[in-house]
Amino acid sequence: MNVLIVGGGTAGWMTAAALATLLPPGTARFTLVESAQIGTVGVGEATVPHIRFFNQRLGFDEAHFMAYTRATFKLGIEFHDWARPGDRYLHPFGAYGESVDSVPFHQAWLRARREGRARDLPRYSLPVRAAGENRFAAPDPDPEAIGSTYSYAYQFDATRYADYLGRHAQQRGVTRVEGRIVDVDLHPESGFVQAVILEDGRRLEADLFVDCSGFRALLIGKALGTGYRNWQHWLPCDRAWAAPCASTGPLAPYTRATADQAGWRWRIPLQHRVGNGHVYASGFMDDDDALARFLSGLEATPDDEPRQLRFVTGRRERQWRRNVVSIGLSSGFLEPLESTSIHLIQLAIGYLVDWFPERRIDPACAAEFNRVMDLEYERIRDFLVLHYHATEREDSAFWRHMKHLDIPDTLRERMALFRERGVVSQYRHGMFLDASWLAVYFGQRVVPRQVDPAAERLDPDRLDDFMRDLDRRIGETVAMMPDHAATLEGLLAGRQGAAA
Repeated sequence: MNVLIVGGGTAGWMTAAALATLLPPGTARFTLVESAQIGTVGVGEATVPHIRFFNQRLGFDEAHFMAYTRATFKLGIEFHDWARPGDRYLHPFGAYGESVDSVPFHQAWLRARREGRARDLPRYSLPVRAAGENRFAAPDPDPEAIGSTYSYAYQFDATRYADYLGRHAQQRGVTRVEGRIVDVDLHPESGFVQAVILEDGRRLEADLFVDCSGFRALLIGKALGTGYRNWQHWLPCDRAWAAPCASTGPLAPYTRATADQAGWRWRIPLQHRVGNGHVYASGFMDDDDALARFLSGLEATPDDEPRQLRFVTGRRERQWRRNVVSIGLSSGFLEPLESTSIHLIQLAIGYLVDWFPERRIDPACAAEFNRVMDLEYERIRDFLVLHYHATEREDSAFWRHMKHLDIPDTLRERMALFRERGVVSQYRHGMFLDASWLAVYFGQRVVPRQVDPAAERLDPDRLDDFMRDLDRRIGETVAMMPDHAATLEGLLAGRQGAAA
């Protein structure tokens, strides 16, 4: 089978590297076509922990990868001013506490807190306390140790990551073709894509096409006319300004998201710079005001001219249609509030590997791919809407709108269940687990009306001792962790050549 990947960037080269590495040898011949004339978005520099396992499956050495991509470690995302101006909390990549006699920790904590037996919830999260002190160490491999109760991700230069993946892919037989696509040839009867035509007249044929052409969606959108499900009524932010600058503070092991008048601002610390952006809703703020607010909030003069991005939040009606699979921005876009863009690329690649066609395109495989990817998009959508809707802010038209938003039924039901009994619904599909939902619920003042009866039956002295011991063990473990910058320096020692 011949596979043509249309577009490079993070999505294209992640796809090429993964397919060439993970599929059995001889499964297919892979070609990637991209044009140096067409830029990539390239501002998504923050990730979630799943990226580590993607890199490991491809055989990447962590130190080498981090040196090349100027990466830092990431323990979570710090949110400022979301429920109320002045509020702050961290969404950690790790658990809150441990269950108490089979009672979920947050239920036991709710009772203990009510009775004055517990401190604030962040005290019982190791990554929250480590991030607060700018400390980082790899998790303890002993599953019984308190130091094993968290994970981590990376903050890296997305352009260098794409280049890193490109080198890996081409070493494994992927052919790169330079050229700009000007036409797409469809079969007159089946409607399948037969070939793409380049500006110089070359014709590139394939059996399976992967559309990684970004917002242009050359194949899935323009050629096949696949519809787009617009979610801007729930997530109205539709533009962003982005620019890097020098860092003026400690090397933080977390991304920051600060709520603003009509959206929010990001800060992503890398080894050599800070990535910054201002995401906003054009219906509530014009471009000039948004740019002015962005520039006034930077810690240093921008290194480059600010770039503006325009987008429509939503997803394709079908992400695999006929012989075209869309991956990345061509398949949909969910704003970068929880660093999910690269994760959605990774998910799509994983499902494509699972259902990769052997000789022909199987409609059943395409249907299942679409079903699970739709679920993944919708559940991330709900999690993002939660951040905006769970607010007490009334200080701008944007926040008043979001506070009183008619949210998706799926999120409304989930929030109602938590508000009543503190229950976090479980899904088979969906990247965010209990700890993530708990971080946003409690961080944005969504508190259950009652405690689980099982927590009410816990022995009070046992509960008191448990909370004190947990606080102590976390504190002792964090105290032994080195500074984030020192950990990076030690890891990268002897790897300077990899950064060339």
